[in-house]
Amino acid sequence: MTLCELATPLADSGHRFDEKRHWAAELALRFAWREGATRLIQARHHGPLRVQRPFYPEGRDEACHIYVLHPPGGLVSGDALTIKAHVERGAHALLTTPAANKLYKADSQGVAWSQHTALEVEDGATLEWLPQETIAFDGSKGEQRTHIALHGNARCLGWEVMALGRPASQLPYLSGRIEQHFSLTLDDQPLWLERQPLDPLHPRFKGRWGQGGASVQATLWAVGIADAPEAIDALREALPDNPCWAVTVRHRVLLLRYLGNSRNEAWALCEQAWRLLRPRWIEREAHTPRIWLT
Repeated sequence: MTLCELATPLADSGHRFDEKRHWAAELALRFAWREGATRLIQARHHGPLRVQRPFYPEGRDEACHIYVLHPPGGLVSGDALTIKAHVERGAHALLTTPAANKLYKADSQGVAWSQHTALEVEDGATLEWLPQETIAFDGSKGEQRTHIALHGNARCLGWEVMALGRPASQLPYLSGRIEQHFSLTLDDQPLWLERQPLDPLHPRFKGRWGQGGASVQATLWAVGIADAPEAIDALREALPDNPCWAVTVRHRVLLLRYLGNSRNEAWALCEQAWRLLRPRWIEREAHTPRIWLT
């Protein structure tokens, strides 16, 4: 089964209110270089996941910008979201979202939600995965899995920003559990594998050797930068002098991490890093998706 084949929906539906509550939504996208432009040649969906029409703000022969829409605006108990994207050779896609993703408190049965993202980038293709942040409400329970499969000289840059709780509303993340899994492979060989449980009742959540009590975390990754050490030096010189972030390169993957308490600070850091890296990465200036300004 390929990444863009949709699974058969399970019999249990979201109309149940017991421990078998299940409401699936899936989206499968495929991009290809056709007639001098990156085209969205497939957009199959099931449930409340959609895309807006493709945008070409950088020119018809440049990146195809796509906004991934989830009209409910967040995940509740039993929700199961699957997003798949496949970028063929020569194509360049930029995917983002119109607003923050919200992970709501689990129901009285403690039923979890799940969100799986599978991105595949062929040799000679480029993908930018730039979703807006995720906000986890107190009591949220679920699993996030992100798998990126690269081939040959594929290029990929993306980020994930997670804010735990709602400090501005005096509602910290005090209960629940979010299991995060991330894998990035090149020609089926692992470059970066990571698993992280976010559990406020576990010692690592507040321990200095773990989460350290931070309520916001972010990771930016980039594969395909010709001179990663030079890019790291440029990031360290240009980005704010702040102990909340660090950058390194391992196994051809540039990784920038943030661990702190400000969603705005984390987002600004990732966006500024993207703007600085993009010319080095694909020889193109960063072009802000219009949806970020609305």
